Amino acid sequence: MDLYLFLSCSLCLIFTATFLHLLGRSKTSDRAPAGKLPPGPTRVPIIGNLHNLGPNPHKSLADLAKVHGPLMSLKLGRVTTIVASSPAMAKEILQKHDKVLSNRHVNLAMEALDHHKFSLPLLPVESKYWRNLRKVCNSYIFTAQRLDSNEELRRVKVAELVEGVRRNASGEAIDVARVAFRATLNAMSSTILSMDLADEERSEAAREFKELARGIMEDCATPNLGDFFPLLARMDLQGSRGG
Repeated sequence: MDLYLFLSCSLCLIFTATFLHLLGRSKTSDRAPAGKLPPGPTRVPIIGNLHNLGPNPHKSLADLAKVHGPLMSLKLGRVTTIVASSPAMAKEILQKHDKVLSNRHVNLAMEALDHHKFSLPLLPVESKYWRNLRKVCNSYIFTAQRLDSNEELRRVKVAELVEGVRRNASGEAIDVARVAFRATLNAMSSTILSMDLADEERSEAAREFKELARGIMEDCATPNLGDFFPLLARMDLQGSRGG
C-alpha cells in the first residue's frame, strides 16, 4: 500500500510541475507552432488529446478525420502527432517527404537492452550504422541474383500454402491472414536463415521465435506514460527499459 501511495504522490507532483511548466511556456513554444500545424480537436491541459483516442484509436481517428480533414494534428501528452488518413495525403508523405518522415518512432519498450541502437528498423536512416546495414542487405541478401536463385524455394512455399489450404478445407472457415503470414514468414526465414520459423509443430526454435515476436508486439503496443510525457520517461515507472 505504501508503494501505491508513493507512486500516487509522485505522479501528482510530476503532473503539477508539468502543468506549471506548460503555463510558463504558453506564450512561446506552445503557441508559436500552432499556426503551422494542421487543424485538430481541442486540447485539454496536460493530457492534450489522449482522451480523444478511446478504447479503439483507429475508429476514433477515423471519426476525427471526418471533422478535421485528412491531415490533422493531435497532442498526445507532450508529443505532437500528425495524422494522415487519406490515400492522397499518404502519397504526399511517402513520395515527397519520405526522407524527412522515414524514421520510426522509438518508444520506451523498444529501448530495452539498447535494441534501438542496433536494429535496422529502429535506427535513424541518416546514421552511418543504418547505411552500413542497408548496404549489407542490398549486397548479400536481397540482390537480384540471390532472389533469382531462391525462386524455386518460393515456389515450394506457395505450393505448401495451397496444399495446406486444400487439406484444411473441410467446410470450415480458413483464417487466410494467418496461413498467408505463415507462408510469407517461412519464405523469408528459409531465404535468410535456412529454416522455417513458422513450423511450430516440428521446431522448438520456431515456437520460441513466435513467443518472442508476440511478446515484442504486446510490449511495444502497451500504452506507456513515458512515451507521452518525457519527464516520466526518465523514471521508467512501468519498467519498459528493463528488458
